[in-house]
Amino acid sequence: MTALALTGSPLWYASRAGGSLALLLLTATVALGIASAGRAAPRRIGRFEIGLLHRNLSLLTLVFLVLHVVTAVLDPFVHLGWAVTVIPFGASYRPLWLGLGTVALDLLLAVLVTSAMRLRIGARRWKAVHWLAYAAWPLALFHGVATGTDTRLPLQLWLYAGCIGAVVAAVWWRLAKSGPGRVAGRLVAAVTAAALPVLLAAFLAAGPLQPGWAQRAATTMLLHLGGGR
Repeated sequence: MTALALTGSPLWYASRAGGSLALLLLTATVALGIASAGRAAPRRIGRFEIGLLHRNLSLLTLVFLVLHVVTAVLDPFVHLGWAVTVIPFGASYRPLWLGLGTVALDLLLAVLVTSAMRLRIGARRWKAVHWLAYAAWPLALFHGVATGTDTRLPLQLWLYAGCIGAVVAAVWWRLAKSGPGRVAGRLVAAVTAAALPVLLAAFLAAGPLQPGWAQRAATTMLLHLGGGR
């Protein structure tokens, strides 16, 4: 971490805070969506209240996501352009890991656009696109872990642990409350929920928590794009 990152500029702090809050809110949105669907929905709370909470969490996620993206682009330390906010893997700063965040943003934007057009495209198509939000969550998680210059801080590690714990707990709650049938789908969900924390822990141990990660993350894709330079 450089001296600039250690002292921090207001934009850097705003970007990191916005990204962390966006991840927390996205986690809450995804966990609520998983845990409250189908037979897993709590009986003491109406579906209208759950739907309203889910929508408000989604909107708050987008607000802090916009804050994260705008402040990251305006921060002179990383020299990002506006194009990398929608076109993945084109940045000069940690291109692979920043690209994961861009893909997650694109997926969430697709969900936002189709939600606004829900009556026109129909519930079935909207629901199919809506599943992209669940795909965006692990991309956003690994983006934050690999790109964040504060990943080694205990508080940030606990944040990531809490996020992954919330989603895994929601998956297991859903599996416990679901009825018979769809054995293959339930097996895939169970295996994925069990494997994801292990995968994240292994990635942290081999990557961001190791010395020299900043240099390795910066050249992950540049070696291929630049002909091995």
